[in-house]
Amino acid sequence: MLEVNFNKKLWHFDLNLQTSVDNQILVLWGPSGSGKTTVLQCLAGLMKPSNGQIKLNDQMLFSSDKKINMPARQRNVGYLFQDYALFPHMNVKQNVFYGLKNTRIGQAGSAVEALELLKSFGVGHLVDRYPHQLSGGEKQRVALARALAVKPQLLLLDEPFSALDKNIRVKLRRELKILHKKWRIPFVVVTHDEEDARFLGNTILFLKKGLSKEVAMRSIAAGS
Repeated sequence: MLEVNFNKKLWHFDLNLQTSVDNQILVLWGPSGSGKTTVLQCLAGLMKPSNGQIKLNDQMLFSSDKKINMPARQRNVGYLFQDYALFPHMNVKQNVFYGLKNTRIGQAGSAVEALELLKSFGVGHLVDRYPHQLSGGEKQRVALARALAVKPQLLLLDEPFSALDKNIRVKLRRELKILHKKWRIPFVVVTHDEEDARFLGNTILFLKKGLSKEVAMRSIAAGS
């Protein structure tokens, strides 16, 4: 379970978030500049909240009261960046294996499982290719495999479909739902697209100027 209650002071507004989610998909939906990516960065440990706490499966990741701020590398959180952040000088296999270097899980077994992830995502035959040789959908699958290879307890996805055409977007949206059922960990997905939010979200938080409120899926079309 992910439990979040924090404030982050930004130059143009204060970002406030309070929510909890079990092994479900939490969608952060709203316009650009509303603080969605900042939330992911705070969860991942790439940015420090001003105050409050973040708790994952009974482990405190951040607490201003207890002066806890666990480093990103120790949080066991997978992060799919908006631009996928694949290393251009590394091939697919090297990109996926890179995250295993800083983990405590068994290297040999993890390497085999990482290759199996690539196969299950339909990109196992691309292990020797470089990012510039991949399509947008292939890059996303490789980035997902890299994020999941470390066996995270939480997966963060920042606008995972924004660079894809509609047909691939619809297909990968379905794949993500199937993936979530298999892994059974909390997913936090950032999007400004109402179709993404409606299809993916078990819980949907609408963010605007740092404020959030939970919305029902039927309310999305009305822009609530």
